[in-house]
Amino acid sequence: MKNREEKKKDFEALRKALENAQNVFVTGFEKLTVDQDFNLRKTIRGAGGSYRVVKNNIAEIASEGTPSGSVLKGLKGMTSIALTNDPVALAKVLTAYAKTNPSFTFKAGLVEGRAIDIKAIGDLASMPSKDEIFAKLLYVINAPAQQLVTVMNAVGRNLAVVVDQGVKENKFQA
Repeated sequence: MKNREEKKKDFEALRKALENAQNVFVTGFEKLTVDQDFNLRKTIRGAGGSYRVVKNNIAEIASEGTPSGSVLKGLKGMTSIALTNDPVALAKVLTAYAKTNPSFTFKAGLVEGRAIDIKAIGDLASMPSKDEIFAKLLYVINAPAQQLVTVMNAVGRNLAVVVDQGVKENKFQA
């Protein structure tokens, strides 16, 4: 068992993590096996997040005065939290995991400092990632310039084809 000083260090670490976190997913789990828990933690780390199991009353006390205070109040059952900088990637990973493991459920979430409900987490998971959005934005920005260059090249190419055909058919006399 942990002594009082170790518990205080854990509490302070949780408090600091919650103060700095802008994106928090509060989840519930029942009867997860060790292997399922290991896979969950591995997938969350792969998505750039961190995961910890918390006691409900300690999480509530640690979150007082932080943005996540509203989503960590009045929790029941076994609770865990997942923290991340990229909420879309983590929401996708957690939603996929919840589909394969029905004992893993969402309780609440906090994205960019705003509390969201379970439906909003599903909507967030269906969004494209930041990289996909940036790629689409760059395509939209580059498309007009690319089309302009294509049209400008077409004029020269068409002129070259006409001249080439004229030379082949001896249309030009010297």
